[in-house]
Amino acid sequence: MAGNIFDYVVIGGGSGGSVMAGRLSEDPKTSVALLEAGGDGDSWLVKAPAAAVAMLPTSLNNYAFETEPQDGLNGRRGYQPRGKCLGGSSAINAMIYTRGHRSDYDHWAALGNDGWSYSELLPYFKKSENNSALTGEFHGNAGPLHVSNLQSQNPFQQIYLNAAKEAGFPVNQDFNGEDQEGLGIYQVTQKNGERWSAARGYLQPHIGKRSNLNVQIGVQIDRILFEGRHAVGVSFTQNGKKLEIRARKEVILCAGAFHSPQLLMTSGIGPLEQLKKFGIPVIHELQGVGQNLQDHPDFIFGYSVNSLDLIGISLGGTARLTREIIKYIRSRKGMIATNFAEAGGFLKTDANLEVPDVQLHFVVSLVEDHARKLHMAHGYSCHVCVLRPKSRGQVTLSSASMSDAPLIDPGFLKEEKDLEVLVKGYKLTKKLMDAPSFANIRRKDIFTSGAHSDDDIRQIIRQRADTVYHPVGTCKMGIDPMAVVDSKLKVHGIEGLRVVDGSIMPTLIGGNTNAPIIAIAEKAVDMIRAQG
Repeated sequence: MAGNIFDYVVIGGGSGGSVMAGRLSEDPKTSVALLEAGGDGDSWLVKAPAAAVAMLPTSLNNYAFETEPQDGLNGRRGYQPRGKCLGGSSAINAMIYTRGHRSDYDHWAALGNDGWSYSELLPYFKKSENNSALTGEFHGNAGPLHVSNLQSQNPFQQIYLNAAKEAGFPVNQDFNGEDQEGLGIYQVTQKNGERWSAARGYLQPHIGKRSNLNVQIGVQIDRILFEGRHAVGVSFTQNGKKLEIRARKEVILCAGAFHSPQLLMTSGIGPLEQLKKFGIPVIHELQGVGQNLQDHPDFIFGYSVNSLDLIGISLGGTARLTREIIKYIRSRKGMIATNFAEAGGFLKTDANLEVPDVQLHFVVSLVEDHARKLHMAHGYSCHVCVLRPKSRGQVTLSSASMSDAPLIDPGFLKEEKDLEVLVKGYKLTKKLMDAPSFANIRRKDIFTSGAHSDDDIRQIIRQRADTVYHPVGTCKMGIDPMAVVDSKLKVHGIEGLRVVDGSIMPTLIGGNTNAPIIAIAEKAVDMIRAQG
């Protein structure tokens, strides 16, 4: 690609980048290049849902980052999986389709981000969505992103719903509808039991078919190129060769909450002390780059059960899994179609709250430490996370090279209020887990049997909590001194450079982040088209 010039150069083929490259290349007069560090994300290890969820602690299609030691987690390092292939984290996630609460986006608008209220973003959620089960004013049925009910046919879905009713919690059949509160079964980004990543919806159908779309994989980005304060291209390494590519109109950065701020800083945009520390020539000082990192702190309950309907390690489980693989090949149904986190929902830890402040993910397997610690048993787990943490962290540089991982400090439970919300969320979840439908079938409480007092709960949370995989905020949108991009997602003080991914979220939304990032990118495409 040496010497090639395109209208737009998109960095990163994850959810944001897939949308940007796919949509912008719809115009045959517009040329687009997309640069992705990983592979094509088109194997059966991606398509078969149970094969590659984010919990698997491998480097397969995964950066598998670790955090800096977390004071709020007793000095432990956390695990931070991030997708490394076309589709990005949508190729390794649990495929849950939730959007967050309408108040999250109204809050963005109230912070001075014109055009980002819920009513203004809803059309982009609908434009992206192709829902096979739900229709109406809140859903789209013709978008590139397929959304469906699970085809896993797991009886524990009904057990979960029964327990919710027994514990007195409302049951919700549509978390993206009029009201978010309640427990239920998640919809997923699947089509006919197969994972539907952002790349599969927006990008892969057009690779090799649109002459104006050039997708390159196995690319190590080195830096963004500038003429003065105008972004004009990208320097990168591919197959051992140093190359450059130029952008006539814009460089669009879609590298995610960790790599987008890292690339800005290694290219000379960021906090002055970071740039000077590593001898990086300063293009433009922006103090907010890498700051404002937010993520959902999460605690997991786990129970062993005598049931082969739950994914686990045993001779019987191996035989069952073999049968399920054959079933999936024939029908795309059954255990292999699972997203693991099949059920969950949104609850208020205080009835006086206006919106839910914790989220549950019920998993049809016994999970500990992101599946890095295995149990010779079958069981289920239940996550509970704080939806709008007060704690803030940061992403900083470990070197001046993009080939070195950045330093990731989420600041989990740095603010005492986050811990107290999680204590309340723990108690709500325990109430659900102790409902008769669960209590009558479980064999053993693996993690929490010794926790009784609030101090016990606080202690076990600090011992065991970690991420539920939703980092955002490190190139935040806004008008304050720490903002990195404006409401058009253009980098402050720079021409020809936009950021379009989860890093632009000024505050963390109350839900899973994949669907919102796709909607953000859909909106960004329209903003680019509007300026000509």
